[in-house]
Amino acid sequence: MSRQTIVCFGPGPKFKGGISNYNTSLAKALDRRGDCDVHIVSWTQQYPAIIPREFVDKTSRVDLLEGTNVKVQYVLNYNNPLSWQQTYRRIVALQPAKVIIQWAIAIQGIPLGYLARQLRKHPEIEVVFDLHFVIQKENSSLDRRLTRFGIARADTFIAHAYKTVDELKELFPQREFAVTEAGTRVPGPTNIIKLYHPIYELFAPQDDFDVAAFKRANQLREHVFLFFGFIRKYKGLHNVIRSFAQLAERRDDVSLIICGESFWDTLQADKWSTRLKNTLFGFAKKLFLAKSDDERDYRPLELLDTLGIRDRVMVKNEFVANEEVHKYFQASDAVVLFYSYATPSGVESISYNFQLPAVATRVGHFPETIKDGFNGYLAEPENIDDMARQLERMITAPIPRENVRATTEDMSWDNYAAAILA
Repeated sequence: MSRQTIVCFGPGPKFKGGISNYNTSLAKALDRRGDCDVHIVSWTQQYPAIIPREFVDKTSRVDLLEGTNVKVQYVLNYNNPLSWQQTYRRIVALQPAKVIIQWAIAIQGIPLGYLARQLRKHPEIEVVFDLHFVIQKENSSLDRRLTRFGIARADTFIAHAYKTVDELKELFPQREFAVTEAGTRVPGPTNIIKLYHPIYELFAPQDDFDVAAFKRANQLREHVFLFFGFIRKYKGLHNVIRSFAQLAERRDDVSLIICGESFWDTLQADKWSTRLKNTLFGFAKKLFLAKSDDERDYRPLELLDTLGIRDRVMVKNEFVANEEVHKYFQASDAVVLFYSYATPSGVESISYNFQLPAVATRVGHFPETIKDGFNGYLAEPENIDDMARQLERMITAPIPRENVRATTEDMSWDNYAAAILA
């Protein structure tokens, strides 16, 4: 196969969060093949300026692209439509064979829909949307309209679960689709490559890390459960805390690590710019979201004092630098994913690289990837008693690490990249 240029459009490595890690990992996998010139073309601002949140990673020190030939350009500003056209021109100038666009939130539908429509004027470019969701958890009519506009012009979709495939067919009922797991394109219908969320290689166990010393320093007991990642309401930290409190009443040998940044508490609250953003964003949410979906007042950590378990829980309520991530996974025995709604999870993917089993709710794609009793345990959603039971099962009937390893044998980034280029 002749050498080709690939553009990975999505947040570059300077941004926080799973989609940035994902886009960077994909670019590295494509670059590693040796038959591609790979470019990350990134946002400069991913969201409307009124959103009161810091999105740039100012903590990590590691250069995630060190040792690669991947080139990065930060171009597209959500708030500046002139930059949308500039982004299109920059991409076309690279003469790519494929542009892989990371789709992760409906609010980005207008600029990404514009970009895809412009790129489709060039039949030599395959426009691929890598779908992290189709039906958003809020599932408002506005979200569906933005999603439909944003992704409609794709030549090819990548889905990480069959649930996402079904949602795509629901969103475009008149469209003919061809679904494959190998990546082979079928002329005529819109192709869906059903893959998986690959295992993150950005985060790996460190052989010289002293787990016992870390546990002693942080007063962690024998059996340690981990909640990791941004604190968002749909991730169910309130249920993790309540079910762990039940378990802690029965056992004195358990600890919980809560490691992650509160999603809406990343700016200085006393700054006038933050107050203005909060006011404008609050008004926008009242217009477009149900009250139950407004999570700015979501404070699950207050439950630690209410339930009297703060001495059993290690809390790191801040963004964790990439080079520090391994510590929390190596010190834990299982990750806890008591989500109310789930698309393929970056935290689940990270846990696999540490061969950690998961305790998750029976929602979304989790029953596809977590086989109850083999590589994890599944609890009924919103059922605190059952969640506590499944946590205890992880202690009384521990999942063999080799089972987790066997689950992920084919979930590599290299296989993922090969399917995209098939």
